Amino acid sequence: MKLIIIGAGYVGLPLAISFSKYYDVICYDIDKKRINELRMGLDCTNQHSKREILNKRLLFTNNKNSILNQLCYIVTVPTPITKKNNPNLKMLSEASKIVGKSIKKNSLIVFESTTFPGCTEEFCIPIIERNSKLKFEKDFYVAYSPERVNPGDKINTLKNITKIVGANDKKTLRSAKKFYKLICNSIYPVESIKIAESAKVIENIQRDVNIALVNEFSILFNKLGIPNNKVLKAAATKWNFHYYKPGLVGGHCISVDPYYLSHKSREKNYIPKIILAGRNFNEGMGNYISNQTLNIMKKNNINLKKADIAILGFTFKENVPDVRNTKIEQIYNRLRKKTKKIRVFDSLASKSEVRKKFNFKLYDFENIKKFKYDAIILAVSHKIFLKKINFYNQFYKDKKNKIFIDIKNNFSNSDLKNNGFKYFQL
Repeated sequence: MKLIIIGAGYVGLPLAISFSKYYDVICYDIDKKRINELRMGLDCTNQHSKREILNKRLLFTNNKNSILNQLCYIVTVPTPITKKNNPNLKMLSEASKIVGKSIKKNSLIVFESTTFPGCTEEFCIPIIERNSKLKFEKDFYVAYSPERVNPGDKINTLKNITKIVGANDKKTLRSAKKFYKLICNSIYPVESIKIAESAKVIENIQRDVNIALVNEFSILFNKLGIPNNKVLKAAATKWNFHYYKPGLVGGHCISVDPYYLSHKSREKNYIPKIILAGRNFNEGMGNYISNQTLNIMKKNNINLKKADIAILGFTFKENVPDVRNTKIEQIYNRLRKKTKKIRVFDSLASKSEVRKKFNFKLYDFENIKKFKYDAIILAVSHKIFLKKINFYNQFYKDKKNKIFIDIKNNFSNSDLKNNGFKYFQL
C-alpha cells in the first residue's frame, strides 16, 4: 500500500516522514517550488533535516496521476480566512476534488485540516462523492484526526502528543486508530467526526481568550504603574491559576479558529460573545503597542518624522520562519504613518516572501550594526535577539534617550533600568 498525503506543509511533512518508516508515502502539493525544494532535501519550515526528507520510501510530487487508486489518503491543506474573517475553504475544496478523483472502492480518507464542526461531512464528503461517483460509508470511509503541530517545539512532537481520532462508525474508527498508533504513542478515540472537529477548534480558542484576558490585565496594570509580569508570577503561586503570558496572537491556528467556530455559530443564529470579544481584543494589540511606542518617544522629545526605529522579529512566533497572520505587520504599518525610517530585522523569515506579501524590505539581524536608532522594539523572542540587554546600547543615536520596547518581557525591569533604557513592557 502507498499512503497519500495531500499537502506538504507544517502538518503534511511530519506525517509523511513518520509514516515512511512503515509505508511507501507519496506527498502531493500544488506548490511546485515547495516540491522541488523537498526533492533536494530542503525544508523551508526548518523542522526536518535533509536526511529525514531524502528517504527512499518518500516521494514528493505535484502530479495528480501519481496518487491514483490507493487505499489511504490524508488531507493536511491549510484552512485560512478571507479578508472579511470568513472561512476560506478553497484549498479544502480543491483537495476534496483531488481525493474524489483519486480514490478507489474501500479507500479511507482522513482529514487533519482544522475547520468548523460539520465541515467534513457537510462540505468535503459531498465533493468527494460527486467526483468519485462513490458513496460515503458504503464505498469509502472518512475519519477526522486534528493536527496538533506546534512549530519550533521539540518536546510536543507528533510522536509524543495525544492524537485525537474520530469517525462515525466503529469499523472506521478501529482502522484509523490502528493506523495512527504506528506513529503516535497515545491515541484518544471519539465516536464522531464532529466531536473531533469541535475539540480541535476550541483548543485554540481557549488559548486566544485567555491571552486576551492577560493582555487586558497588562494594559490595566501599565496604567496603574504596576509591573504586570510580577503580578502574573505572584498569582501563579495559587494551585489552580493558569499562567498565560500577554503578547501578540497571530499564526495559522489561534488567530483563525475563532472565526471558523463563529461562522458555524451564526448558521444557528447564535452570535458568540466571549469568543469574538477575545479575538477582537487580541487583534487590536498591535496598534496598542504602536501607540505606546509613539507616546514614549513623544515624552522623550524625539522627532517622530525624523526618527529611526528598529523592529526585531517579524514571524508570528519565536524561532520559526512562518509569517502567516503575523501581527507585527500592524506595528509596522501604524508606525510607518508617523515615520519613514523603519527597519525590520528577522534572519528566519523569507525576505522574498515578506517583500511579496507585505511590500517592504526585511534585513538580517547582523545588519543592525550598520545603523543607529531612536527606538528598538523587540517584537519576537528569537534566540538570536536574547542577548544581554547592554548589547543594544551601541545601536542608539542618543545614548540618553534609549527607547526599548520589550513586547515579550524578555528582560527584567531592573536590567532595563540599570542600563538606562526608557522602556515599555507588556
